[in-house]
Amino acid sequence: MDHRFVGPRYTVGVEEELMILDASTHDLVSAINRVLDSEQEPPSGKIQPELLESVLEIATDPCPDVPTVARELSALRTHVRERAREHGLEIAASGTHPFARWEDQRVVRDDRYRGLVRQLGFVARQELVFGMHVHVGMAGPEEAIAVANGVREHVPLLIALAANSPLWRGELTGLMSSRVPIFRAFPRVGLPPRFDGWEDYAARVQRMVDAGMIDDYTYLWYDVRPHPGLGTIEVRAMDSQTRVEHTVALTALIVSLVKLIAERHQQGASSPEQPWELLDENRWLAARHGLDAELLPAVGETRRPARELTVELLSALAPHARELGCEEQLAGIEDLLGTGNGAARQRMVFESNGDLRELMAEIVAMSG
Repeated sequence: MDHRFVGPRYTVGVEEELMILDASTHDLVSAINRVLDSEQEPPSGKIQPELLESVLEIATDPCPDVPTVARELSALRTHVRERAREHGLEIAASGTHPFARWEDQRVVRDDRYRGLVRQLGFVARQELVFGMHVHVGMAGPEEAIAVANGVREHVPLLIALAANSPLWRGELTGLMSSRVPIFRAFPRVGLPPRFDGWEDYAARVQRMVDAGMIDDYTYLWYDVRPHPGLGTIEVRAMDSQTRVEHTVALTALIVSLVKLIAERHQQGASSPEQPWELLDENRWLAARHGLDAELLPAVGETRRPARELTVELLSALAPHARELGCEEQLAGIEDLLGTGNGAARQRMVFESNGDLRELMAEIVAMSG
C-alpha cells in the first residue's frame, strides 16, 4: 500500500461537521447546495458536503501548529455562517440536532454516499450525527501504526470530554454522547484493532479490498485510524463542539498526545496492550456519563473518575504542549473540566424550561 507518512511531524488539520438550519425555526434544512453555490471562496481550507444535504463539513488546510488551526477554524465558521445567512439559513455545531428526524433528511447527489445507502440501507440513512476529526502528520508508517495503537486507550477520555449530544429526536436519551451509539450501527466503527506494524495493517486492509468488502481503507471508520493518503493519524471519536474554543482545546490535547506516544515509540517503548473489552466498556461509560464517568485505566487497577484521569493526562502532556506552542489552547480543557462539556450545558438549558427551540437558539448563539 502506498503512503505519505513522510513528515513533517505534528502538522495538524481539523474537520468539523456542522448543521444547516432554518434561521427562524432552527429546523434542519436540506440546503447544502445553496450554501456551496456561493461564488465566494473561503480564505483557506475547504467547505464540502457530507452524506445528508443538511450537513456541511469544514476542513482546515494542514497547519504547522494549533494556533494556526484555531485561526483557520474561526475564519471558516465565520465564512460559512455568512454564506448561509445570505439564504435565510444558520450554521450551528453539536453532536446531534436535538429534535430533527432522520426520515426528513435528503441524501446528497454523490455516488459514494448514495452507494453507502445502497450498501447499508437504514443504517446509513439514520446517521444524523455530527463529529469532529483531527489529523496529525506522521514521519513514517511504523510510527503511524504505533501512534494509532497508543491513542486507542485514550479514546474513552476523548469521548467524555467532547460529549455534546444528550438529546435525540426531541428526547433526553440519558446519555451524554448519543452520537456514539447511533454511529456504532455502522460497520467498521468504534475502537480499531491493534496492528502489529505497517505490514500487518496493509495486509489486513488489502484482504478486505480483495474480498470486495471495502473499496479502500477510507471505509474503515474507526475512532482512530492511519490515513496513508494524507500521511496522518486521524482521530474521529469526538462529537462536534458547539464552541470553537473547545474544538481547539481538544485538538491541542490530541496533537500533544500524539507527540508523547511518537517519542516513546522512537525510544523503543511500546504502548501497553489493554484488553479490547476493557477499552470498549470504558468507551460506553464515557458516552453514557461523560465527565462523570468512572473508567478503568488498566487491568489490576480500580475505576477512577474521568476528571481525575484527565488532570493526570494534562500533566503528562504539558511539556509536549509547550514544545508544540499550544499551551494556551490546551488550557481550554480546564474550562471543560470546570464548567462542563457541551452535553452538560445542553441539559442545563433544556431542563430549565423543557424548550427545544430555546435550546437550539442557545446552540446557534454559542456556535459563533
